[in-house]
Amino acid sequence: MVTVDQRPALRAGRPPRRTSIQLKYVMAASGAVMLLYLVAHMVGNLKIFLGAEAIDTYAAWLREVGEPALPAETVLWLVRVVLAVSLVAHIVSATILARRARRARPVRYAHRTPVQGSYAARTMRWGGVIIALFVVYHLLDLTTGTLNPNGVHSEVHANLVADFAPERWYVTLAYTLAVVAVGFHVRHGVWSALQTFGRSSSATQKTLQGVALGVAIVLVAGFLSVPFAVLTGLVA
Repeated sequence: MVTVDQRPALRAGRPPRRTSIQLKYVMAASGAVMLLYLVAHMVGNLKIFLGAEAIDTYAAWLREVGEPALPAETVLWLVRVVLAVSLVAHIVSATILARRARRARPVRYAHRTPVQGSYAARTMRWGGVIIALFVVYHLLDLTTGTLNPNGVHSEVHANLVADFAPERWYVTLAYTLAVVAVGFHVRHGVWSALQTFGRSSSATQKTLQGVALGVAIVLVAGFLSVPFAVLTGLVA
C-alpha cells in the first residue's frame, strides 16, 4: 500500500511532462523541415516553364535518386516519412499548446479587443485545417492520380495541364485559397520560429517580420505561377 509520504517520491520518479518551451521548439523544428520541403517542391514545380521534358525528367529522377546503391524510390520514401513525422509532431505540439493556453484562461473575457497575436492564432488554426484538407486532395490528385483527369504516373506535365485547364477553374480557385493559407501559415510560423530560437529583439523585430513576409510571398508567388500559367495558356 502506498502511503501519503511515498506519493511525492513516486511522482518525482515519473518522466517530466514536455514543457511549453520544448513543445515550441518541436513546432519550430518540424515547421522548418516542412518549409524546406515547400521550397524544394516549389523549385521543382517551376521546371514546368522549361518544358514537359524538363519536369517529367525531374520527377523521374526523384524516384530514381540513390540508385543503384539503394532500391528505387528509397530516398523519396525517406523524405515522405520525415515529412509525415514532422507533420504529426507539429500538429500534436500545436494541439497541446492550444489546450494549455485554454486551461490557463478558463474564463472567457466578456469583451476582448482583437490584437495581432489572437488574429494570428486564429489564422494559424483555420489555415491549418484548410491546408490539411488540401494536402489530402493534392495527394489524391497529383501523387496517386486518382482525382486527376489525366492521371498518368509518369506524365507530370500532362497531369498539371489537365488539372488546371480553364474548364476546371474551380480547381485553380481551391488551389489558390490553399496556397494563400500556406502563405499566412508560413509568415506567422517563420516569425514565431525566429522568436522561439531567440533571434527576435526590439532592434531586429521589423527586419525579421519582413523576412517572414518575404519568404511567404516568394512561396505563394512560386506555387501560384504554375496553375495560372496553365489557366492563361502560357503553359500548354
